[in-house]
Amino acid sequence: MFARTVRMHLKPNSVGEFTAMVEKDVIPVLRKQQGFRDEITFVPADGKEAIAISLWEKKENAEAYQAGAYPEVLKSVAKVVEGTPQVQMSEVSNSTWHKIAAR
Repeated sequence: MFARTVRMHLKPNSVGEFTAMVEKDVIPVLRKQQGFRDEITFVPADGKEAIAISLWEKKENAEAYQAGAYPEVLKSVAKVVEGTPQVQMSEVSNSTWHKIAAR
C-alpha cells in the first residue's frame, strides 16, 4: 500500500469551505481513480493548514492520479488554499485499519 501526503496552507477562515470542498469535489474524484483506497484529512485547531493523506494499492496508482486528476483537484481547492501544496509519497509500513503489518 502506498500513501500520498499533501500539506496545504489554508486561507484565513476557510476551514468550513475547505472541508465541504473535500467532501463534495475531491473525494468523488478520488473514488473514480484506479487503486484508490482511502482519504483522511486533518485540520489542526488553528485552521491555518490542512493535511490530506490518500491511500493507494500501488505506487503506480498514486503516480497516475498525480499526473492525471490531481491538477484538476488543485484547481477546485485553489479558492481556499494559499501557495502550492507540498506532496510527499511514501510506502505504508503499518495500519490497523487496512491490516498492514511491518515487513
